Amino acid sequence: MKKWNVQTIVLTAMLAGLAGALMSLEFSLPMMPPFYKIDFSDVPSVIALFSVGPVSAALVEIIKLVVKVVTVGTNTAYVGELANLLGVALFVLPTWFVYKKMHKTRKAVIVSLLVGMVVRTAFACFCNACITLPLYAKAMGMPLDSVVQMVGSVNPSIKDLTSFIALATIPFNLIKIAANYLIGYFLMERLASVRPSFKFIYEAK
Repeated sequence: MKKWNVQTIVLTAMLAGLAGALMSLEFSLPMMPPFYKIDFSDVPSVIALFSVGPVSAALVEIIKLVVKVVTVGTNTAYVGELANLLGVALFVLPTWFVYKKMHKTRKAVIVSLLVGMVVRTAFACFCNACITLPLYAKAMGMPLDSVVQMVGSVNPSIKDLTSFIALATIPFNLIKIAANYLIGYFLMERLASVRPSFKFIYEAK
């Protein structure tokens, strides 16, 4: 990871503030549960990960949650924020591990992001079924079956927890993560061509 100097600290802080602002600009997708919101707050995290390192990316992810809660609050009784916090390690650790294992090449960036997307989506299925959905139901004072039925009113194909995971959790996470990673990657490429300080941490070409 790059040496932590003033420039690195300032860059991390700026990316964290931008991520917090982007997290507040969320919107729903058709046929998805009302508490599933798309935002582009992972874009600054992708830039932080590949231009500064894993610690910076983790800080961006954590700080953005604090910024969002302080400035906007929560509409999911903090369940959504908890899910995002749990996803921090799943974004940073496997992505950075694969990136280093493949010697930090340009190809490694793409492969590591694909691996990270699969890991995060798989964990989202487990997290939704075993942690966040039960917590959300408890926070709303509703049984879990009632939450699934509520979602069924948005998408009639969703009848139970299994169909919820298959028709809501998996497609939502794939769409959201892929959009963030693609934008982050191409924006990083663009920034690197304009400003040399925004460059991937390559060891080999």
